[in-house]
Amino acid sequence: MDFEMARRRAFWNGLGSFLSRRSNQLLSWSDVSDALGVRGSVYQGVQAVPLEKIVGSVERYRDFDRAFMPKRNEIGPRWRAIADAHYRSVRLPPVTLYRVGDAYFVVDGHHRVSVARRRGLSFVDARVTEACARVPVTADMDAADIEIRGEYARFLERTRLDVLRPEQNVQFTVGGAYERLLDHIAVHRHAITLERGRSVSEDEAVCDWYDRAYLPLVRLIREKDILAGFPGRTEADLYLWLMDHQDDLRERCGPGVETGRATDHFVDHYAAQPFKRMVHIVREWIAGLSCDAVLGAAAGG
Repeated sequence: MDFEMARRRAFWNGLGSFLSRRSNQLLSWSDVSDALGVRGSVYQGVQAVPLEKIVGSVERYRDFDRAFMPKRNEIGPRWRAIADAHYRSVRLPPVTLYRVGDAYFVVDGHHRVSVARRRGLSFVDARVTEACARVPVTADMDAADIEIRGEYARFLERTRLDVLRPEQNVQFTVGGAYERLLDHIAVHRHAITLERGRSVSEDEAVCDWYDRAYLPLVRLIREKDILAGFPGRTEADLYLWLMDHQDDLRERCGPGVETGRATDHFVDHYAAQPFKRMVHIVREWIAGLSCDAVLGAAAGG
């Protein structure tokens, strides 16, 4: 009955995934390694690996769901044989895994992982080979997250920001943002070339943008605790949104709109405080949407 119960669990997992709109798919090692530019590998020996961190497969990512419950009846005979060996306390060989970051991918031993998950075990013995990625990889990531991390990896390849500023952590939660960041750096490079009257290298432009444009706004975000009003977002997300908002206000009110006032206005209108947002929007409407009223309302709270 164990296999039938595992198949039933796979069905309910799939239904829950559909209703919650959260992915229930195992990650493909090929897709992940291509997207993140995974490189190098070192055999780490046999280790006890947390089963919850095994989130993908090299070849059989369509046969099991994210919890490693079987998705096809054809898996049954092999699955039952492994389950029987477990119940008879037969010592099975370690599974074989690839690791990148905090996530593991099955090379060999899919049925053993599935049976162990069904039995409620926490760990499995595994021969682990570790590969490297330029960006952080966690076990809770899905295919959409991997796509964004792939953009991050390509951004770092292009800018070398992680080499030039090792403490950087420019991570987005939405796709397409890194291309826009490259545009910001290009505009910044042009501006400082005119300012300094000489050619500016790409490395110099990247460092100057990070030190004089990105970090000051991130510090402001931290000082005002702005992230608290935008759950699930990052400082990088807010950097782009605040820059866009400041540009919009400057188009409406002139180039003198400073970053601090634009930030206050943005928070009052878009942070997760519905009542406060409504109050400021009504104030602007009553004031006739004049620039002084718009920015004054934000500054005055």
